[in-house]
Order: sequence, then C-alpha cells, then structure tokens
Amino acid sequence: MKHELATQLLRSGEITRRDFAAKTASSLLGVGLLGHSMTSKSFAAFEGSSKLKQAATAKNVIFLYMSGGQSHMDTWDVKEGVETAGPTKPIQTSADGVRISEYLPLTAKQMHHGTIVNSLSSTQGAHEQGNYMMHTSYELRGTIRHPAMGAWLNVFQGGGNSTLPNFVYIGNDSRHPGAGFFPAAQAPLFVSNPENGLKNIKSSVSEDKFKARMALADELDKDFRTTFPHRNVKAYADMYDDAIAMMKSEDLKAFELSDEPADVRAAYGREAFGQGCLLARRLVERGVRFVEVSLGGWDTHNANFVSVPERCETLDKGLSALLGDLHNRGLLKDTLVVVTTEFGRTPDINQNVGRDHYPKAFSGVMFGGGVKGGFVYGKTDKEGREVVEDKVKIQDFNATIAYALGLPLDQVIYSPSKRPFTIADKGQPLTSVFA
Repeated sequence: MKHELATQLLRSGEITRRDFAAKTASSLLGVGLLGHSMTSKSFAAFEGSSKLKQAATAKNVIFLYMSGGQSHMDTWDVKEGVETAGPTKPIQTSADGVRISEYLPLTAKQMHHGTIVNSLSSTQGAHEQGNYMMHTSYELRGTIRHPAMGAWLNVFQGGGNSTLPNFVYIGNDSRHPGAGFFPAAQAPLFVSNPENGLKNIKSSVSEDKFKARMALADELDKDFRTTFPHRNVKAYADMYDDAIAMMKSEDLKAFELSDEPADVRAAYGREAFGQGCLLARRLVERGVRFVEVSLGGWDTHNANFVSVPERCETLDKGLSALLGDLHNRGLLKDTLVVVTTEFGRTPDINQNVGRDHYPKAFSGVMFGGGVKGGFVYGKTDKEGREVVEDKVKIQDFNATIAYALGLPLDQVIYSPSKRPFTIADKGQPLTSVFA
C-alpha cells in the first residue's frame, strides 16, 4: 500500500522525486535529505556546492591510498636541474609529453590510460587530519564523524552485488572514517590481509541447526528491539542479516586468491598491497563498487631516496598489473582507479636526507573511468614548491571522483545531529580531465 501511494504521488506531480526522497530518508537512512524545493538556512550554507552532474562515466572505484604522505617530487612531479630534485630522474611514458619517476617504470607504460593532477593542495599538514580530509573532504572534528566516499556511493546509488558489501577496505589503517554518521550498514568490510581472505565466514553447524539458533536469537532480541526502536539497534540487526547473506554467497570465491594463476599473482607482486590490488580487481568483477587498498611507508623524514624507491617498486607492480588486467578484461572503462595520499613531501631535503610534510603542493592520479589518457592537469613551479597553475583542493579532487560516478554534488544530507553536509563540501569537479 505504501509503495502504491508513493507511486501515485510521484506520478501525479504532487511531490518531486527529490522531495519524496527527502521525506523518507530519515526512516530509510537515519539521516535527513534536503530537497531543492525546500528552503533552509542550512541549504544556503552550501550554495557554493557544484550543481554539475553528468551521466556516470565510472561504475566502480578502486582507491589506492598511499598512507604517510607520498613524495610528489619522486613520483609524479619529478623535476630536473634543481637542487630540490635530489637524485630522482624522470622517464618517458607511453603518453607523449608525460614523464614520471624512474622508480615507476611499469606504470610509465600505462600512462596513456591516466591523468596526473600535479596541483593538489591541502590545508592539513598532520597525518591524521590529512588522511581524514582526503577521505571525507571535511576537517577532523571531535563532535562528528564524516562518511568516506564509498559510504556516500552506497547511500546515493547502492547497486552492485546483492550478497557482498559494496564498500571494501583492504589494509590495516584503524583511522579510516568508514560510514561516518551513516548507519553501520554503509561501513566498509575491512580485510586486513588479502592473502587470508575472510576468516570464520562459514558456519560449522548444519543449516537446520544454524536456522534454529538464529530464530532463537531473534526471539530473545524481540523485546529489546520493541523497547528501543532506534536506528543503531536496527542497524545492528541489519548487519546480522547482511552477514548471513554474505556467508551463503557464491561470490565469496572472490576472496580466494589461490584461484588465480601463479604468473598473475606474481605480476601484481606478492606483498600485501599487490595482492590487495588483485583482490580489488576480483571484487569489482563481481559488482563491488568501491574498493580501497592502502600502502603505507611513505612518511620519509629519513633516507627518502632509499625508502621511496622501495615503496615505488611495490606500488609499480601492483598498479601496473591492475591497470593492464582491468584493461584486458574490459573493466577499465567503467572503473576509476585513483592513486592519492594525505599530502606531499618538502622540496627541500632535510639533514637526514629525507623530506618532511608538505601539504602546499602534491600529486594524485586517476586512470580509466572516463578520464583522459596521457593528460596532466595543473602545474607546480620548477622546484615543486608552489602550485602555479590550476590549484586543486582536496574537496575538488573528491568532487571529481563523485562526478565520475554521477553523484549529486549539491544534495544536502542532514546527519542524525541535524547538521547539513554534501558529499564533497563545496568541491568543484575537474570537468576538463574527462575525455
């Protein structure tokens, strides 16, 4: 009956689809959604949010996060003939006029698929704050937790695989913001080690006995759910339902990396990051829409020119194999692969032959998912100190990811504490990076 009434109202034009979503979001998501026809001082606070929206060029995102602050000077924005360059040399790539670090020779062969953004700039120069802003577009606050992009994608679009989580994080970073103020159902599935897959996912008892136990648990919980009909209580119950659906899913085979040929696994690199990239490919093949894989070790205050080549070797294998694999399987056109970090490293080399935190200028890269191939956006000066062309804020970078997915950048959502937010704050998408 409710469904029929809603359909009649929408067809009759009495309310718009956006307003209908606004009126029902509180019960569905535990948050409030502000429609265009509604007026609010809160909405005025987001007048600067982009109203641009396109048909999605990407269905999925593989988000490769370089934890610790990757040196732009030694990876994507290598300089020559200046002291700040250090010993790192640029090399030619598969894209005319695009050069990257000599430490990324395999990725250099894939640059015809990607866009380098060499003009990122952040206001956050500490790890926790920088990491948080890159994932959420907002400053870290003690009073609220903002959602990561995968959670926004779940809320706005959903879709994907009906039995696997649509948001997966592969790594060991406990600082990940996860679902933020959205219900727990929007949080990522955390996989600490891709080699181990999902532990204890299969029931050790018969199906009949399992059903009996769940029925008993449901009966015992009934009074509590009735007495406390709160969002978090329902979310906890929903997590049980989702977990049971996943336990029975045939697509759990995605986590069994041993099914892959030995040469494929070797191409990705046998480190956790490389195998995480392989798992990410297997997941998006099965409809998982947002997968993050982290690679730490980029906090190179000491011995930068020893540590960075080592980190780059791991990144180079995993990233290049992922791009080639996605392309060969016809998945790269629908999958946006993002490489980013919380901030860059100082152009000046310190007394420990390292580079320190540097949020003023750094780089990010995007491949596939509708972006231009062999393209460089933005520019720093000859020493890598200042952005001199097309400065990109963190919010703009994240708005570009959301834009590729066809998400509404100006849609205001209220948190349970009645505070209004948009997916990338006031970020403006870099429309010129799309083909």
